[in-house]
Amino acid sequence: MDPKPSPTPQNANEIPNKQGQRDFLNHLEVYLAKRDGVDKLLKISRYATKIILASSVLPETLIVTKRLKSFESSVGLSRKAFRLGKFVQDVNALRGSHFDSKQEIILSIIAYGGEGLYYFVEQFVWLAKSGLIDSKHSKSLGKISAWTEFVGYIGSISLKFRDLKKLSEDEVCLESSVEIAVTRGIGRQEEERRLWKLREKKLMKKLSIVQDFADGLMALADIRDGRGQFSGPLLVSCAGLLSALISTHKNWVSC
Repeated sequence: MDPKPSPTPQNANEIPNKQGQRDFLNHLEVYLAKRDGVDKLLKISRYATKIILASSVLPETLIVTKRLKSFESSVGLSRKAFRLGKFVQDVNALRGSHFDSKQEIILSIIAYGGEGLYYFVEQFVWLAKSGLIDSKHSKSLGKISAWTEFVGYIGSISLKFRDLKKLSEDEVCLESSVEIAVTRGIGRQEEERRLWKLREKKLMKKLSIVQDFADGLMALADIRDGRGQFSGPLLVSCAGLLSALISTHKNWVSC
């Protein structure tokens, strides 16, 4: 006998997440086929290693400590290779954007332009560290890269706060629609589903803002060469791991 169909949820919080119904290995295959998927797994590996090294859990004299340092450096260089041509996505994102105001135009140019320049310069940083370009340029290229990344995050965070405000306004409107439907005793399943999706989108936007703050903190530490407040190796490494975990979650959900 076929099982009875599950009843339509009456509360937005009861709506099931379809992501959990997908076959894990198929989902993993799709995830790993993406450049960002592999890159973020490497990022998790790198910053987890940096946390171990920065926390001084292992003595410097141990062989495993030297191996972890070598591993961290190798993964960092490998990640730069994954950024080849990645600046094109920012160019296309800027081209495909629809602007509602001059402020949004400026913020978009700062966000996408900054990130695009960062990825463009990172290609030369990789070439310098891999030996094709004279390594004497590595430090100056790294500084330019850090500045463009930091500026890009300022624009990105500003845009996402604007988006979050719009989502909050839409959420209030949908909540009112659900309340009206309940009062009138009419079907409200569609409104609840839309509300659930909106809240999920709002959560992802908040996580994205947290990620940008974490990445911005790392960029600031690079600009200051690890000196000053909020530039300690352990704090920066924790920020890197947090950013990697959030990004991994976002990519996993989206693929």
